[in-house]
Amino acid sequence: MKARKFFNKIIPLVALSLLGMASCSKGPTAKDSNFDYWTCTMHPSVHSKGPGKCPICSMNLVPVIKRSATPASSSKNAPHHDHAAMLAGKPTGGGEMQGMPGMPGMKGGTESNAPQASEFVVPVERQQQIGVTYAKVERKPLAHTIRSVGLIAPDRSRNWQFVSRVDGYVQKLDVTSPGQVVEKDAPLLSIYSPDLLTSEREFVELLRMRDEAKTKDARETPQRLIESAKRRLQLWNVTEEQIAELEKTRKASDTLTLLSPFRGVVQSVPVEQGKSVKVGDMLVEVANLSLVWMWAEFYENELSMLQVGQKLAITAKSYPGQNFDGTIALIDPFINETKRTAKVRIDIPNADFKLRPGMYVNAELAMNMGEGLTIPVSAIMPTGERNVVFIDKGEGKLEPRIVQLGAKYGDVYAVNGGLKEGERVVASANFLIDAESKVQGALKDFEETPAPRTNP
Repeated sequence: MKARKFFNKIIPLVALSLLGMASCSKGPTAKDSNFDYWTCTMHPSVHSKGPGKCPICSMNLVPVIKRSATPASSSKNAPHHDHAAMLAGKPTGGGEMQGMPGMPGMKGGTESNAPQASEFVVPVERQQQIGVTYAKVERKPLAHTIRSVGLIAPDRSRNWQFVSRVDGYVQKLDVTSPGQVVEKDAPLLSIYSPDLLTSEREFVELLRMRDEAKTKDARETPQRLIESAKRRLQLWNVTEEQIAELEKTRKASDTLTLLSPFRGVVQSVPVEQGKSVKVGDMLVEVANLSLVWMWAEFYENELSMLQVGQKLAITAKSYPGQNFDGTIALIDPFINETKRTAKVRIDIPNADFKLRPGMYVNAELAMNMGEGLTIPVSAIMPTGERNVVFIDKGEGKLEPRIVQLGAKYGDVYAVNGGLKEGERVVASANFLIDAESKVQGALKDFEETPAPRTNP
């Protein structure tokens, strides 16, 4: 019983194997002299000496007929130029077609209108569908722009802090809050001080002694004492004008009025009316914002382009469309080890006080780099080691060409080689154009590969 079951199973398998061998014998075999090699229709890179399965997708391999085995006049034997191989600098393969003299596109013709070896055709209608635009290779002036962002800060040399130099009491506050604009020589506050009254009385008495002296020698001693008293009053923040007024009126006062040394903005008022102050106490702080600083940071590879005295354009979001003039005043020689930047101080005139401390502003330094051939950045299709552009030859003909690029200036590249002035290049849809060319190459490969024959 076991033997009978075994023969019942093995006989159908043997029969199926014999039928398969018979059917395969009718199809193409590796011994056929017309076949060059066997390949996969989905993966043309697979080459085999005989039939079998594709190692990538497991599809049946199909034979490729030798070129010499097909009719010479067949359009399927037209030369194919590998676009990818051309971009890599390799021979494109597919020799010239041998034809009758005078036939366009055939060797021996007097004139050829066929595309060159590296050209391919994308119909104009198709280019319009995928949104192809063009740009001319033009000679333009080149400008390099360095940009940075920074903060506005007050000029430290124009910032004045009034500190009490006498003991006394705040008698009157003429400024009450930060942000208040004060004009030059405007009163800030008044201090009552008995010590000031004593010093002014001594000064007035010395003036009287000098005036009453009868001889020149008698006037020398009071004059020396007058100069000493004047210097003491100046140390107490009494101005030259106030001393001259005291010398004229000869009326001593117990009140010291502090005046603003310039037109500025009050930064702080830490005192209050009626409170006592001692020598060294902070009274009021005034900032002159007619010239402000901008602290910007530039990368270390940009520092060689910067020089003290260079002019920059300063812009702020608070004032759109308005530019401020800036001048490089200081380049910090120390580099930030983390950010690889250096601080640069830019002086900005600010007569209207529009730029305020703490405000963010932008700085641009434009430099003239001469002239050169340029193409838009969008026209470049990088392929890894090379940069490729597509040249418009008219009537849908395009030629890929390797170019040598220079520096980038905004939205254009400087061209060092590979293009001539006036040529038209594809400025958009480069990848779609490249895809079109590769599809055309793939279709030619597909046409040259015969379809697998089916078994009857």
